[in-house]
Amino acid sequence: MPIDFTLNDNQQRLRREARQFAKDVLSGVPVATRDLPSPIERFVATRPFYERLVAEGFLRKCIPVSVGGDCAGLVDLAILAEEFYTVDVNVSLTMLSTVLGLAPLVVGGKPEQHQRFLPPFLAAKGAPLAAFASTEPGGSANAGSLPPGEGVRTTARRFGDSWVISGRKQWISAATGWNGQGADLLTVVCRTDANVEPSRGISIIAVPRPDSGLIFEHAFDMLGHRAHLTPRFRLDAVQVPAGNLLGQEGGGLQLAAESFAGSGALVGIFGVALMRAAFQFALSFAKSEKRGGIQQIIQHQAVGYALADAKTTIEAARVLSWHACRALDTAAPGALELAIHSKVFGSEAAVRVITNLMQVVGVDSYGHELPLAGLLQDAMLLPLFAGGNIGVRRRQLHALMLDPAYDDLATLDGICLAETVP
Repeated sequence: MPIDFTLNDNQQRLRREARQFAKDVLSGVPVATRDLPSPIERFVATRPFYERLVAEGFLRKCIPVSVGGDCAGLVDLAILAEEFYTVDVNVSLTMLSTVLGLAPLVVGGKPEQHQRFLPPFLAAKGAPLAAFASTEPGGSANAGSLPPGEGVRTTARRFGDSWVISGRKQWISAATGWNGQGADLLTVVCRTDANVEPSRGISIIAVPRPDSGLIFEHAFDMLGHRAHLTPRFRLDAVQVPAGNLLGQEGGGLQLAAESFAGSGALVGIFGVALMRAAFQFALSFAKSEKRGGIQQIIQHQAVGYALADAKTTIEAARVLSWHACRALDTAAPGALELAIHSKVFGSEAAVRVITNLMQVVGVDSYGHELPLAGLLQDAMLLPLFAGGNIGVRRRQLHALMLDPAYDDLATLDGICLAETVP
C-alpha cells in the first residue's frame, strides 16, 4: 500500500457529509449564541444543533465499530473533526468531549458494561452527553504524584457492593449536563486505595447521572469556545455499583493515558481546522482588499509570504495528525510519541499562524466584526487542554526519551510496519 493518505470511498463520503452539515447547520451556532450573557445560556442554546448532529448519526460516526458505532478508526474521526471544527468549535467540542468521556469505557470496559452504558449514545436521538472527569481544582498535571504530593484527590471507597465517590472536578466539558444535574455518563478518575502508590491506587469508575450528590459549583466564562460548558462541580458521596469499575482496580493512570492518546492526535486537527478557517478568510481578504493602495494586498511580497507560510504549516500539521491517527489505529511503534507531537505542534502552530494572519489583515482583525479575533481566542485553548503542553505533553516526550529502550526511529519504522497491516 502506498504511503499517500489517499482517502477511501467511505472517507470521502464522510468528508462531504460533514462539510455539508457544518455549512448547513453548525454555521448557525455563532449567531444563536453570540449575544447571550452567560456561559450556561450559551451552552444550552447549542442543544438544538447538537440534537441535529446526533439525529443525523454523527455521534455514532465517532464511536468505534468494535462497540457498535460507525467509526472505522481515528483517521475517520480526524476527517470529521476538521470539517466540523473549521465552522464551529462549540458543538464540535461537545461532541468530541463526549467521545473522550466514553473512551475509558470503550478501551477498558467489559462487553457487559458496553451493553449497559453505550445504547443512549448509539441511538441517534436526544442529546446524550458523556464526560471524562479527570482534572481537579489545583490542577491534575501531577495526577500520579507520590506523597507529599497530593495527586488525585477525589476518592472512591468500597462499601459492600458499591463505590462511594467524593471529590471535586473542574474544566470537565459538559459534565453537569444540559440542566446542571449531570451528564448522562461520567467516567471519573479517583483514588481507590490511599495506602499504595498512585500507579496502583487510582481507578476510573463509570458514573451514570446520579439522583443526588452531584453539585454544580461554577461555570467558567472562557476566553474562547464561548458556547461550550466547562464547569466546576462536586461529587458528594455519590454511590454506584461495584461493577461500574472500568478496567482493573488500580489501573486508572494507564487507562487514562490510553484514553487520552487519541485526543492528542485530534487536538492537532483542531489546530488545523482553526488555521484553515483563518487562512480562508485572510486569503479572500488579501485578494479583494487594496487598503488604500492601487493593487490588492496579495500582490505585496510580505503578504504572499505570510500566506504561503500559513498554508505550509496547515499541510504539515494535518499530515502529522493523520500519521499519528493511523499509527494509533494500527498500534504501530511510536504511536504515542506521534500523538504527542501532533498535539504540541498543531496547537502551538494554530496560535502562531492565526496571529501572523491577523497582521496580514491589520488592525481590523482585532475587532469581532471579522472572524480572526475569535479564532485566536479559540486557538489559545489548544496548548492548554487535553494535557497541557508544558505540564504534561512535553514531560511525556521527555520521559520517553529518558527511557533506556527509547528508539528515535520507531516513529519512522512504524510507517513501514503499519502499511503492511491488511
